[in-house]
Amino acid sequence: MSTSIFSKLTPQATKFYPLLNSLAEVLVNASALMKEFIQNYTIENAEEYNKKIKALEREGDTISNTIFEELNVTFITPFDREDIHHLATCMDDVMDFINSASKRIYLYKPKRIPGSAIAMLDNLIEGSEVIREAILDLKTFKKKMKEIKEHCDKLHTIENKADDIYEHFLIDLFENPGDGVELIKLKEIMHELEKATDALEGVGKAIKIIVVKYA
Repeated sequence: MSTSIFSKLTPQATKFYPLLNSLAEVLVNASALMKEFIQNYTIENAEEYNKKIKALEREGDTISNTIFEELNVTFITPFDREDIHHLATCMDDVMDFINSASKRIYLYKPKRIPGSAIAMLDNLIEGSEVIREAILDLKTFKKKMKEIKEHCDKLHTIENKADDIYEHFLIDLFENPGDGVELIKLKEIMHELEKATDALEGVGKAIKIIVVKYA
């Protein structure tokens, strides 16, 4: 048997943990950068921030594609292939929505960004950090099941808080509509951020599936 064939038949489960960890790190970095973008937003600097966030989105895509490729060539995986694929896809979804919100800010050039966007990003940053901790715990999940479940519950709580922020934003927006074009711009930007926080819970559900299967 050749070395290349033998390597494909040898357990290579450990390769997926650093890849998933790297993907989680991209989410943390992108969330923090998005908050910095919103805090420092001007029409003049929007393009540069959008480029930086787009670069992180591409980095996340590269990591996700590597995970998918490894699933095709690895004989033994730490969890079901479908579950690893689903988890990576859910994490990638969060990054996609962050990038989408950034792109809308750059393209729409709103006059201002509402303060509720900062509150939304605080939840997004917290959720990304929780995901990073949950992914780290997956490596020894038999010993960390309680902690992982707590991480998933926290992601659900964060998503609920973000929903409340978005609802209050909408109430305020339509009670004080002002410029109709600006209203549409802000609503779309905030909706993308809200979808990013929804996607956080999707990651939590993907992790829960793994825990339930292998408990």
